Parts: sequence; C-alpha cells; structure tokens
Amino acid sequence: MASTTDELVETFLRYQLLFVLTAPVVFVAGVFLAAPTPADAAAGYWLEYWWLLPVFMLGATIVNTVGISGSALFVPFLIFLFPLVAQPLSPSEIVLVGLVSESFGLSSSALAFVRYGLVDRKLALTLVGGGLPFVVGGALASFVIPETVFYALLGLALLAASYLLFSADLGHGDHADDDSADADGTAADGGNADLPNDAAKPGPAGVETDADGVVTRVDNDGNEYTYERSGYLERFGNYSVGGAFQGLAGFGIGELGIISMLRTDVPVRIAIGTNHIVVAVTAVIASLVHVFGGAFVDFGHALSLQNIPWNMVVFTVPATVIGGQIAPYVSTAVDTSTIKSGVGVLFAIIAVALFGMAAGIA
Repeated sequence: MASTTDELVETFLRYQLLFVLTAPVVFVAGVFLAAPTPADAAAGYWLEYWWLLPVFMLGATIVNTVGISGSALFVPFLIFLFPLVAQPLSPSEIVLVGLVSESFGLSSSALAFVRYGLVDRKLALTLVGGGLPFVVGGALASFVIPETVFYALLGLALLAASYLLFSADLGHGDHADDDSADADGTAADGGNADLPNDAAKPGPAGVETDADGVVTRVDNDGNEYTYERSGYLERFGNYSVGGAFQGLAGFGIGELGIISMLRTDVPVRIAIGTNHIVVAVTAVIASLVHVFGGAFVDFGHALSLQNIPWNMVVFTVPATVIGGQIAPYVSTAVDTSTIKSGVGVLFAIIAVALFGMAAGIA
C-alpha cells in the first residue's frame, strides 16, 4: 500500500504541471457556470478586467521567487492603483481577491518546489499546524476591524516586512554544494549510491537525517544542503504573529516565516520552498473563512458569495498559477538579494502611503 501511494504521489509530481494548469481552467469554468453573478452578466462583464492577467502574473513571479505572500503586492496594488482605472473595492473584497489569487499561485509554485526537491515536509507540517489557529482568528477579526485600523495594520505589516527583507541574508545557503552530483551528472534519484535518498519522500530528490538531527538534502540538480531543524520556538513566534496578519490582511506569515527560517540556519532555497507550502495552505484556509465565514456570523462586514468580484478572479487566478510555475526557474537564475531589495523599498513606500490613508480617513 505504501509503495502504491508513493508511486501515485511521484506520478502526480512528475505531471504536476498538467494538473496545476488544469486547476485554473476548472476554477474558471466553475465560476462561469455556477457563481452567483449579476443577472445581466454578459461578455462585457467577464472581460472587464482582462488586463489583470499580465499584472498579477508579474506580481506572482516576483513574490514566489522571494518566497513571500502574493497579497503583499496584490493588496497594495488593489488599494492604490486599481481605483485609478476601475471602481474601488472594499477592504474585505481587496483581501479576498488577494487571498484567492495567491492560494492558486502559491499552490502552483509549492508543487514546483516540491518537484524540484526544495521542500522540507516535516518543517512545513509543524509550521502549518502552529500558525493555522492564528490565521483563522485573524480572518474572523477582519469582519469587525474598521477601515482606519485595517490600513494602519496593513502599513505596519508592510513596514515590518520591509525591515525584515533588508535585514535578512537571502544569500545564506543560496549556492549549494554543486560538487555533490557525480561526474556524469547523475540526478538525485537514488540511482547514485553517493546521494542520500528517502524512499518515503516523493519526487526524484533525496534526503536523509542522521542520529544528531542533521539533515542532508539533495535537489534535482544534485546540489546538496545541510542544516538542522532546531529553532522551533522562534519559528512558532514568527508564524503565529504572521498568521494573524495572514488572516486579517492576506499576507504576513510568508514574510515573517521566511525570516525565522533563515535566522535558524535553514538554507535559503529550502526556506523559500518550504515557506511556499505554509503560505499556500494558510491562504486557502483564510480564503475559505473570508468567503464562508459570513454565513456563520451576524456582525461586521463579512462577505457573501454574491458580492465577490468573480470577473476579477477569473483572470487573477490563472495569472498567479502561471507566475508560480515560473518562479522556481527565476529563483535559480536571478540573484534573490536584488529582488528582495527592490521589494523591500516598495514595501516601505507603500507602508508610508497606508499610514497617510489611515490618518486621512480618520
């Protein structure tokens, strides 16, 4: 049974691109056929936001390359730039669009990182379990928080993310030991006795943990990474605070989480890959709370299925899926420190603008 399961998982990962690209097609078809859209919805309604496709594709590629939440860029874009060409959205609608879009994009990218052998499943499982209650709590709190407080907290989260991005060493472990592959370029598929391989781990990459808890991981290119999983307490602190912001504003757990893993000496590529799993799962849960939570609470400004901007997500979801698949290749070809510096500056500028909005509204 275990062997059959492993084979099925490995087959899924081998053809994950097919499944990943099919998911947004099924989503769009489901929205078109079953979503509670306006009665007069015609071709003009569905094509109104076609231009979001390239915008969100670019944003998804950037955030997935660095390993942070997509909403960290999507939410500020929907607050500041989107109203220049379209009708402004409410804070709850903005967060929901960001969460739904990043759920698909990060899930897409997470599978790509798993396939590449850059995800620590044990770390991911503990981090998701520790952060999930805070994600749900933050999502429920979003129903009652006023706009002024929302923008102020959003600015605070972005300012903290900017500081953490500048203080983090994204070059730590970025260049793995390329000599771990054999002279013939044998892939880390267990065929080479010199490369560790765990039969229980799906995909072609290998991993082993010695008696002292030292993990040796080999990716698909034969690059070797060595680290320990210690530092759970610090990571729990970061992921719990970040989880509350993830549920409230659509981002936070990715930004604080990536920093905590780097501070506990997890190599950057493993940290980014593992963080994708955590952010993807928590984004999905937060999206479900935002979408369906309103049916169970009778207070605040919870959303209902009827007022979700479906004609936006039919373009943002496919865009983030494509960007998520591009990200792993960009991360191996581009200096991540350059990207994170640019994102850090952008976050700082947006944070100042959000503080101004909060003060102006008040």
